[in-house]
Amino acid sequence: MLDAGHIPQHVAIVMDGNGRWADKRMLPKMAGHNAGMKAMKEIVKCADQLGVKYLTVYAFSTENWKRSVEEVSGIFKLIVIYVDSELKELHGNNVNVSILGDYSMLPKDSVQRLGYAIETTKNNTGLRFNIALNYGGRDEISRAVKSIAEEAKAGTLELPDINEDTISSRLWTGSHHADIPDPELIIRTSNEMRLSNFLLWQSAYSEFVFTQTLWPDFTPDEFKRCIMEFQERKRRFGGR
Repeated sequence: MLDAGHIPQHVAIVMDGNGRWADKRMLPKMAGHNAGMKAMKEIVKCADQLGVKYLTVYAFSTENWKRSVEEVSGIFKLIVIYVDSELKELHGNNVNVSILGDYSMLPKDSVQRLGYAIETTKNNTGLRFNIALNYGGRDEISRAVKSIAEEAKAGTLELPDINEDTISSRLWTGSHHADIPDPELIIRTSNEMRLSNFLLWQSAYSEFVFTQTLWPDFTPDEFKRCIMEFQERKRRFGGR
């Protein structure tokens, strides 16, 4: 049974399997992404109801640009549709929408709608909903290292002052959103068991739960089962 007093503060999800979901049904890839968007909507609601404080979803990686122009443009159109259709409800539920990654490279309409969502919800104090867009863990760390090097070169940062906190504060989860803790739980759907360049620094002590379910079929009940599995783990952080 789910322990309501032991809900992870930060849950991150690699939403995988949209394409395979569509292929199994002999549908175009965008049908899978559309179904995945609907699943994401339900998981955001469920996370909020359970008392999760931070929910981070991997929506588009720096590597996803390798996909077909049609699929990439379709994904960005879905982002606009999601923001337009869900923003009122998200705002009404006190959800704070944030973006992890350089979303300025997205099409203009996507950038504008995302910017509007961020601005509209910036003062909300409920669930922090982080959407990782044009995000890559190695890219994130590289940007942090460059920032530190520039400060060191300028003489505003001394070598003894560079530590884990210094790096963390310059990541997407720190530089713009300093209060986002590392995820306690990372879920990946569709029976893939790898991080795929997601939250590489932040996942040092995360618990992982992998499920065979394709993302469009991932329900709130399965989300709860993943949290229950997390609750059964003993987190030692290197101790005994």
